[in-house]
Amino acid sequence: MAEVLSALADPTRRRILDALAAHGEATATVLATELPVSRQAIVKHLGVLDQAGLVAGHRAGREARYRVIPERLGITARWMDRLAADWDTRLSAIKQLAEDPAADAPPAESRASEQPKAP
Repeated sequence: MAEVLSALADPTRRRILDALAAHGEATATVLATELPVSRQAIVKHLGVLDQAGLVAGHRAGREARYRVIPERLGITARWMDRLAADWDTRLSAIKQLAEDPAADAPPAESRASEQPKAP
C-alpha cells in the first residue's frame, strides 16, 4: 500500500496513469509527446509505477508498451473508502459531543456528591 501511495503522490506519475488509461496502452515515447517531461524521465516514472504494481510493460518488437493495472488502484481506493468512513464516524461523534451540552455535564448524582456540605 505504501508503494502505491508513494507512486501516486507525484503529479507526473498521476498524469502518466491518466494518459495510459486514455490510450489503453502506450510507449514511453508516445507519453513523452503528451507530457512536459523527457522520454528518459517517463521511463523512470514508469519504473516506479511498475514497482508499485500500477502498470505493466511488455515488449512488442523493439518497443516497450505499458498499460495500467486497475486492480492495485481498486484495492487502494477500497482502503481509502474504509478509512474515510472511519473518520466520518469519528467526526460525527465529535460533532454530537460538541453540539449536545448535556453530554459535557456530569450526571446528576455526581454533581450532588460534589456539592459542599453545610456545616
